[in-house]
Amino acid sequence: MKELKVIFLTLLIIFFTACSASKRFTSDKDYENYEFNTPDEEGLEFVEQGIASYYADEYHGKKTASGEIYNMNDLTAAHPSLSFGIKLLVKNLKNNKTVIVRINDRMPDFKGRVIDLSLAAAKKIDMISDGTVEVKIYKLRK
Repeated sequence: MKELKVIFLTLLIIFFTACSASKRFTSDKDYENYEFNTPDEEGLEFVEQGIASYYADEYHGKKTASGEIYNMNDLTAAHPSLSFGIKLLVKNLKNNKTVIVRINDRMPDFKGRVIDLSLAAAKKIDMISDGTVEVKIYKLRK
């Protein structure tokens, strides 16, 4: 009888472990530093190409256009027109490094500049020393 209880408890633990919460969608990490061969890879939709800049200390802790507080350590970005909350993959064309950001702010419409990245996002694609870099931007469809 004792063995039956042990077996039952073991099966119960296995069942609940298998049913535990898990991430259902593709992780942002799945796209980081991925080399894209075509602009329309599965799960991505080409948006635009242009110059990216970044912003940090001056705006840290201030309210963004979406109403949330800007944190330079989050992977976020400002765009002139894309919807708040949209996730984008930004690819640095100089070194092919990529980062996934969420749009949470607006930026002025500067000629040629298409996105302002947070400090954390700029670090991920290694653009801090350059200040601005040419990027391709893709919308995540998933």
